[in-house]
Amino acid sequence: MNVPSWAALAASEAASAPKTHDAETRYWNRVGEAWTIGAPLDRLWREHSDAVNGALLERWLPERAGLVLKTDLFDEAVGSGLMGGLERRGRAFGIDTSIAIARSAVERSELRRAACADVRQLPFVDAGFDAAVSNSTLDHFGSFEELALSLRELQRVLRPGGVLLLTLDNPVNPLVALRNALPFPLLNRVGLVPYYVGVTCGPRRLRRLLEAVGFQVSAMDAVLHCPRVLAVALCRAVERSDSAWARRVTLRLLGACEALSGWPLRYLTGHFVAVRAIKK
Repeated sequence: MNVPSWAALAASEAASAPKTHDAETRYWNRVGEAWTIGAPLDRLWREHSDAVNGALLERWLPERAGLVLKTDLFDEAVGSGLMGGLERRGRAFGIDTSIAIARSAVERSELRRAACADVRQLPFVDAGFDAAVSNSTLDHFGSFEELALSLRELQRVLRPGGVLLLTLDNPVNPLVALRNALPFPLLNRVGLVPYYVGVTCGPRRLRRLLEAVGFQVSAMDAVLHCPRVLAVALCRAVERSDSAWARRVTLRLLGACEALSGWPLRYLTGHFVAVRAIKK
């Protein structure tokens, strides 16, 4: 699938885009429509991704989490997502900047409460949530300042003692570092990166950022250890084969790669940095 970057889309729109991120919203609406109209894309890969993120919930989110904010709904729009696990722990409220993705999430998942909103400017009162879950949301911005702003907003809407579960692209992983060093339009054109990816930060810098905005990091890990490009290609081939046996074997194989999270070099193999942080 070839989808232009939001920057290119903005250039093709009005010459002076408003400061409300309208161009980005239009871009993510187009991405959402491409991924959710008809059968969702990469269903087997998304099943593995949901399993990895679901395991983080089991490890790090309290059994009684209260009111939980989820910062985007792509997982729920194109796969099973995390709403089942969140609703078992309390009440989940999902947001997304794309109305297409939010609509699909409501139709396909257990989501009951949702709104279109931007994590950089959350339309919620201070200290209104008990927990927040942000799976690879903040690594789609064009600047580090926007990433930091989003962390400040999440800190603002969490109550004291509230829990933040966060994953970001891991630049310590050589494959992620190489991807980020290459031009996005090229990677998008050849199909290696299906939608825009932005800035991110590694474990040390992320810890410093979280502490600077008022969080205390209680746990940190690296997740999704299979080579992503190869794993996605394998999943697509298995989907085309339409073999239930091959699907089960593939999911077991990909799941076995997560054992690398216990290894000393886990940040070299993990595609995402995962953090559990508590609002001071």
